[in-house]
Amino acid sequence: MIIVFSSFVVLGSVMMVAFSEYTKNDKRKILTQSATSMASITASMVAEEDNGSAVSSFLLLFVKSFSLNIDADIFVTDLDGNVILGAFANSTDRVGKQFVPFKSVPKEAVERAAAGTFTGNGKRNGIYEDPYYVVGVPLATSAEDKTPSGAVFAAMNTASLTEYQFATFQMFLIAAAAAFLLSFCIVGLFAYRLVKPLRQISAAARSLGEGDFSVRVPVASSDEIGQLALSFNTMADSLSNSESMSRSFVANVSHELKTPMTTIAGFIDGILDGTIPPERQSHYLRIVSDEVKRLSRLVKTMLNLSRIDNGELKLRPADFDISETVLSTVLTFEKSIDEKQIDVRGLDALAPKQVHGDEDLLHQVVYNLVENAVKFTNPGGYIKFTVCDSIDRVAVDIENSGSGIQADELPLVFEKFYKTDKSRSQDKNGMGLGLYLVKTIIRLHGGDISVTSAVDQFTRFSFYIPKPAEVPKLKPAYSSAPVEDAVISERPKKERHGKDDAKSNHKDGQNHE
Repeated sequence: MIIVFSSFVVLGSVMMVAFSEYTKNDKRKILTQSATSMASITASMVAEEDNGSAVSSFLLLFVKSFSLNIDADIFVTDLDGNVILGAFANSTDRVGKQFVPFKSVPKEAVERAAAGTFTGNGKRNGIYEDPYYVVGVPLATSAEDKTPSGAVFAAMNTASLTEYQFATFQMFLIAAAAAFLLSFCIVGLFAYRLVKPLRQISAAARSLGEGDFSVRVPVASSDEIGQLALSFNTMADSLSNSESMSRSFVANVSHELKTPMTTIAGFIDGILDGTIPPERQSHYLRIVSDEVKRLSRLVKTMLNLSRIDNGELKLRPADFDISETVLSTVLTFEKSIDEKQIDVRGLDALAPKQVHGDEDLLHQVVYNLVENAVKFTNPGGYIKFTVCDSIDRVAVDIENSGSGIQADELPLVFEKFYKTDKSRSQDKNGMGLGLYLVKTIIRLHGGDISVTSAVDQFTRFSFYIPKPAEVPKLKPAYSSAPVEDAVISERPKKERHGKDDAKSNHKDGQNHE
């Protein structure tokens, strides 16, 4: 508002100065033109008329008409300064009657007017006691004889000009006050609308800092403030999800640590106090060993995540066959595949596909994806493997039948600590870190991963790794015979491939870490 007020002050000052100068110059111009015209007419009439009385009467009438027309005093003097005739529109008494304020003018003013042009301003006009604008021009003897015989003066009281300027200034003040008040209201409304969402965001930020992750701010516009509010809500959603997943993670970690530790402690105490007979001790020691390995995997996963988040994980890239990695990983889960009567597809079509990356980390990627596929495939269902390459990448698809993933959960499956199987009915050992680790490792290699799913039908994870510039040909590391028979050798071929019609009708659910 200070800027607006200052603008009005500067504008008003400049306008009044410019208006005053323009008015003064305009009045001087009018007075000069009037005096010059009167002098020319007077010289012409004096040269044409022989009757001096008639000329004087006509000139007096003419001068009065000029005086009233321009609202100024007009008078004619001889070279001695004596007023011969004149009309004084600016010189009136209280009843409005004109009077002659003087009978003569200073000879100096006449001489200056006769010599060229006389101008007087304010009280220094040399003729009037009051402030006047005065202009004097020479009066020629005749139209042919330009010898000065006197002078013609035109004068205007500055009071009328001052009153006009004052009225104009009053109008400007009223208009400026109205404009300033309107500007104040508009700026105040705009400032309120601008500050209100900022205050809401500030209050919401304080609440968020105090731990209230449910706070949100309304998005009332699409401008920068609206974008800021939208970004704040997005940040709040992210923090809320992170907080929710962190709490879930703490609960899962507590459960994961408590269950094996209780099992280990119970069985070891049973062995030590003799509750478990010697012939059964080896059985329970194997259980203890499995639980220790489970804890070891948990710790390893957490350490890898910590190293990745801290930027401490260094890749050890090398060229290797990703198809062989897929095959060896599937063989690891042969027992689980046999128990669930899963039909493994696509392994016999795998050809050597070389990638350039950290073999251990990419093996962990394939391991986690195969583990998920085996874990969530419905009994009698299928798992399909595809490895293909293009000019610049090698892509791997792992598809399995099952109940699928809900559409609203697909964008979240790669988030840290997120588990679609919140009931832990199928994924009893998962912690919601496997797929996050998979995504992180793949992106460290410059690739990406995606998931597609149809509820009660299938789920497909697809990832790619950029190919090296030159790929040397590899010799097959395994037999070209159908690999399915090698992996699932204990079941008859008819049994393995006869479950296609019924695999989608099983009710056992499927979820992924």
